[in-house]
Amino acid sequence: MTISLQDKVALVTGGSRGVGRGIALRLARDGADIAFSYVNSKDQAESLVDELTALGVRAKAFRADAASASEAVGLVEDTVAEFGRLDVLVHNAAILVTGRLDDPDRDDSAHHRQFAVNTHAVAAATRAAAAHLGEGGRIILISSIGAIQTGGNPGYGDYTATKAAIEAYARSWTHEFGPRGITVNVVQLGPTGTDMLPLDHTALAQTVPLRRIGKPEDAAAAVAFLASAEANHVSGATLRVDGGLSA
Repeated sequence: MTISLQDKVALVTGGSRGVGRGIALRLARDGADIAFSYVNSKDQAESLVDELTALGVRAKAFRADAASASEAVGLVEDTVAEFGRLDVLVHNAAILVTGRLDDPDRDDSAHHRQFAVNTHAVAAATRAAAAHLGEGGRIILISSIGAIQTGGNPGYGDYTATKAAIEAYARSWTHEFGPRGITVNVVQLGPTGTDMLPLDHTALAQTVPLRRIGKPEDAAAAVAFLASAEANHVSGATLRVDGGLSA
């Protein structure tokens, strides 16, 4: 299967590192011009722009606070102003805040920010993108198998709730955007080797049927498929990229 995203513009939120960086690089290799957001990792963002442009595509990094709905809207508008269009919106930006609900010292402000980043800004950016996405447009949400199972790890309840929420949004948006020829899909990741994974990677790999945790490239391959013409009739789907862990 050959994937071509020539003449497409993709926006990847939280694209400067980790899974987002892997997605940005893969979509660029398939020919898409890339816009991506970052918050604090300016040096990494500038380095990624250089890597992307070396692949022969246009690339632009935008600083946007992922917890701000207004900045999420501005990110979409800035992308369209810079590139003239938007074809693929990849909701990748997320934070992980752990803490049991019954912890008397729990920092609720941190959990509220988690919902702002992982859920509310996602909805705001999608509303903004609705004015620009046309026939063949793509909305792809990066979620977690935590949306359907906790793995017996206490303290992840709020994080998994944010992911379950965006999956519910995706199901609704499938029907809202479908008549306009826009697909909406979820990539549901298992444990993936980034700085967002606080657990012992070696021990965790032994719980995965394929005996390894995921790589950003694994997530990126799924996103590239869903962004391409190969997935023209795929919408409302959840594609699990977890090495079989949720089976």
